Amino acid sequence: MNSTTDVTTRPRSADAAGPAFIIAVRSTGIFCRPGCPARAPKPENIVLYWTTEEAQTAGFRACKRCRPLDPSPDPRAAYLAAACAFLDDDPDAEPSLAAVAGRLGLRSEYLRRLFRRELGVSPRQYLASTRSNRLKDGLREGASVTRALYDAGYPSGSRLYEKSDDVLGMTPATYGRGGAGMTVHYEITDCALGKLLVGATERGVCIVKLGDDRAQLESKLDREFPRAKLERQSEGLRAWVSEIVRYLAGETTRLDLPLDIQATAFQMRVWRALRGIARGDTKSYSQVAREIGSPRAARAVARACATNPVGIVIPCHRVVRHDGSLGGYGGGVKRKEALLAMESRAGPDGGERPPS
Repeated sequence: MNSTTDVTTRPRSADAAGPAFIIAVRSTGIFCRPGCPARAPKPENIVLYWTTEEAQTAGFRACKRCRPLDPSPDPRAAYLAAACAFLDDDPDAEPSLAAVAGRLGLRSEYLRRLFRRELGVSPRQYLASTRSNRLKDGLREGASVTRALYDAGYPSGSRLYEKSDDVLGMTPATYGRGGAGMTVHYEITDCALGKLLVGATERGVCIVKLGDDRAQLESKLDREFPRAKLERQSEGLRAWVSEIVRYLAGETTRLDLPLDIQATAFQMRVWRALRGIARGDTKSYSQVAREIGSPRAARAVARACATNPVGIVIPCHRVVRHDGSLGGYGGGVKRKEALLAMESRAGPDGGERPPS
């Protein structure tokens, strides 16, 4: 077997133990699982084996970090981890799908399906998200825009600025200043479920939170936009606040508000699915995961719900645990229960309009 062998062609039983193939490293004398967290070896030092027995017979010993001798019920997780590690370790390159798949001895289409099924994104979208996170980290740590964008792996400044709204929601310089220069208008008012915070930029609603008192909600707003200019109320904001208040009171059954929110590709898939759940209905995290084509991603769906910045508008309260229990909610479980009860009394509406 060599580094270009197609390992997906080898028969393997569903209950086979150990990884689907083994990566041995000549320079260290160690063999590992695909995706081992140890430092990636140079390609010329890699030898691939089908089994741990073959690697041991050749004189290699098992890695103490990834423990390739321990059972591994699903080799697909190892393939995915190895592909992600390859993309994470080389931000400067834009490897083709064929190059990534070839490094793992997989077919390109198999790897593409694996990303879609397990993560809900393509390898290209995963790489874009990785670069975006590197850029944000660099800017937060005080690097110049030029240094941060090249360290993150962007080939040019123009490429980044063309996509800055998709990546950051503002220009890179603004993000690096913690949102300085951006204005968020906000209002905190009474509603059927306590206090309601609504904040918006000139492009749309960016934060909706429920809480017990004004100080608590203002603290949340400040943490979300630490260096933005925060202004109480505005004429344009009042109509949106009124619409949400009327919804919470059961006086209207739809919310159709412009949004200014940013998300990874996976988060956006989840949030679109949430807006497709009809008023009065609920779905489990596992059901949502299956709907977006990532049946194993129930926990990731739960995280996407927890990071939803505009609760109620994107109805994460309509997602419950598989046993029907409510689970967590940013505004508190009692508010989640009250929201669901109010929506059930009002009846279904066919689901919200998905965001554009």
